[in-house]
Amino acid sequence: MTKNKKVFLNGEYVAAENAQISVMDRGFLFGDGIYEVIPVYHGSLFRFDSHLERLENSLNLTRIENPYSRDEWREIMLPLIDATKDQYVYFQVTRGVAEKRDHAFPVGVKPTVFMMCNDIAPFNGKEDGVKAISLEDNRWSSCNIKAIALLGNILLRQQAVESDCAEAILVREGYVTEGSASNVFVVIDGVLITPPKSNFILAGITRDVILELAAANNIPVSEEVISLEALKTASEIWFASSTREILPVVELDGQPVANGQVGQLWHRMNDLLQTYKIHYAASAK
Repeated sequence: MTKNKKVFLNGEYVAAENAQISVMDRGFLFGDGIYEVIPVYHGSLFRFDSHLERLENSLNLTRIENPYSRDEWREIMLPLIDATKDQYVYFQVTRGVAEKRDHAFPVGVKPTVFMMCNDIAPFNGKEDGVKAISLEDNRWSSCNIKAIALLGNILLRQQAVESDCAEAILVREGYVTEGSASNVFVVIDGVLITPPKSNFILAGITRDVILELAAANNIPVSEEVISLEALKTASEIWFASSTREILPVVELDGQPVANGQVGQLWHRMNDLLQTYKIHYAASAK
């Protein structure tokens, strides 16, 4: 991390190397907290309200107090942003600091709030496509909560990395759920398909944007279950996330996806997304 990089912690902007939390913070001891990631394009927070709605849902489901209003959250973010770069704001809220380590919720504690802003690094190989591996989804059943306790996702992603793959496609009882850190789209018989929202999926904001762009541009699209067998017949497979946007998959489990080349629909959707980002930023100013 860059020396003297400013972060926000519990009401103050401080140098990252000087930011400190208590060892009794429940985020540190239990992973008891939630987080969000908002891309910043051309100085504009991308789909800010959608991200804050998901934050609020996660806080409600975990019964953690929301310490700020939406306007206050925005005001906290702005001093961290460099409008000359594409960046992302990462922020998390833990249940706070307790007097002792106890699974039960502590009474009368204030949430811990941490925030930082980082540059979005270009992802090498995006234009050429990436390799993926399918793995059994062995995580808990509340994946719709954007929790900081990501050990299950981390172990699955590491299996992908050790298999020389960019990401893992997770499969639960024979059906695709999502990637270890992304949502999954496939193209089958000319239709763009993604699994429907459920407690087994963390529905991404980029996912929603893709669905909106498809519907607005007469691209056949559907939210429906995808079996592992159907996945292997897809003519295109994509990952979607805030920091990698839309990532095409050209190899799955050691076999080429269709002809092993990035598909035409990916190129069209990527163009639509880049145009949408520019228009969104211009309209937000």
